[in-house]
Amino acid sequence: MKILMVSPEYPATFWSFKHALPFVGKKASIPPLGLLTISAMLPAYWEKRLVDMNAGPLQDSDIQWADCVFVSAMIVQKKSAQDVLNRAKLFGKYTVAGGPVFTTGYKDFYNADTFVLNEGEPSIAGLVEGLTNGTARHIYNTDEKPDITKTPVPDWGILDRRKYASMAMQISRGCPFDCEFCDIIVMNGRVPRVKTPQQVINEMDALYEYGWRGSLFIVDDNFIGNKVKVKEILKAIGVWMRAKNRPFTLYTEASINLADDAKLMKLMQEANFNSVFVGIETPSEEALLSCGKVQNAGKDLSEKVRILQRNGLQVQAGFILGFDTDTPKIFDEMIKFIQKSGIVTAMVGLLNALPETKLYKRLQESGRLLKMPTGGNNTDFSVNFMPKMDPGILVDGYKKVLNSIFSAKNFYDRVITFLKEYNATASETKLNAGIKLKAFARAIWKLGIIDRGRLYFWRLLAWTAIKKPKFLPEAIALSIYGFHFRTVLTSNTQAA
Repeated sequence: MKILMVSPEYPATFWSFKHALPFVGKKASIPPLGLLTISAMLPAYWEKRLVDMNAGPLQDSDIQWADCVFVSAMIVQKKSAQDVLNRAKLFGKYTVAGGPVFTTGYKDFYNADTFVLNEGEPSIAGLVEGLTNGTARHIYNTDEKPDITKTPVPDWGILDRRKYASMAMQISRGCPFDCEFCDIIVMNGRVPRVKTPQQVINEMDALYEYGWRGSLFIVDDNFIGNKVKVKEILKAIGVWMRAKNRPFTLYTEASINLADDAKLMKLMQEANFNSVFVGIETPSEEALLSCGKVQNAGKDLSEKVRILQRNGLQVQAGFILGFDTDTPKIFDEMIKFIQKSGIVTAMVGLLNALPETKLYKRLQESGRLLKMPTGGNNTDFSVNFMPKMDPGILVDGYKKVLNSIFSAKNFYDRVITFLKEYNATASETKLNAGIKLKAFARAIWKLGIIDRGRLYFWRLLAWTAIKKPKFLPEAIALSIYGFHFRTVLTSNTQAA
């Protein structure tokens, strides 16, 4: 059987890094890890082909080649996912759809013959049997949280690594916290399931043998959800990194309580981590408590960010506007917090109620729900419920925050604030250093000569060269991120 696996296209959002990738000669940020993992669960004698539409187009010839088309997508890929299903049906192909957008919203889709809902491992054997015998069900669904120590190494053989800025690996699923707005616990549960240290090393060996050298994103919902097991894994990674001359630089997502554990941060340094994404959400204590973000409450969040930076971790962070407790003063408070803490990559979004979350159910019961969310950092400047704040004031305030934090002056100032605190511990791989040097000429031309914020760019480079010369590659890389953020903001503001 011939299986075409398709990852639909992401729109240009803050998360896509679409306008940053050309600087480093790449097509996409990370590969579709879910499809690569599913591929490894299918019979070895089946022929498999992967098309990631973020790295290259889906050709009619790809669809014609296949007996069956697998589509996996997140909410932000919804429109493209439906387009792919439609195209497959034009050629009379059997279609299988799975991933978050289908798990929580499969009723919105047509032209899918089979849906695989929730996590895939428990359903794949039955799906394979059904496809083989022509008896596949319309829906495969289970509430089972699979034992991921039995999940196979992803099928890297179907991927062209040259198109990607980073590879991806999963070590755990689930998060112990219970934030009202988050759908992670809906899909993956509150009890973190963790792979074994040997399993993680086997996956790193596979990536190493595959020829990858460079960034590796640990895609976990909350990397430190089970600190005891993660520490054992980090020890094993540290040993492996020293033996292999640190071929990967790692980055991940974690809760802010990482900053409270010196041992854990030290182990991450030894495992060659250089960045972490943290859900800060808001500087408002009242809002944190109202949405169940108790792990952030009662803390000096700016100081926690600085602790992480001093321990060699660049902090990227998520922020949300539109909580019921928010008032118009939140906009200036958020701008001040982001600038003060030196969070260069600050992903600010409007609150949206994701399907099946506590927030979604509460708003639905109170009659405040308006529509399904679109995802993508709200670059369409919309919410899918009636907020307590006047919607016009909320959207205008959101635009004010974005225009402020992504203005050239404030962005470059924030890079300097970050570099003042940053104590790099991760060793760069030769490939990463080479990519950054290759990007330097493009950055000089586009950011230093063409871009309207070029004076602030040159000021950053001069400051870095004098004060922190070894961080010039980081300054260049972050400047490229800023160009992407400004481009997305400008294009979406004009579209709105």
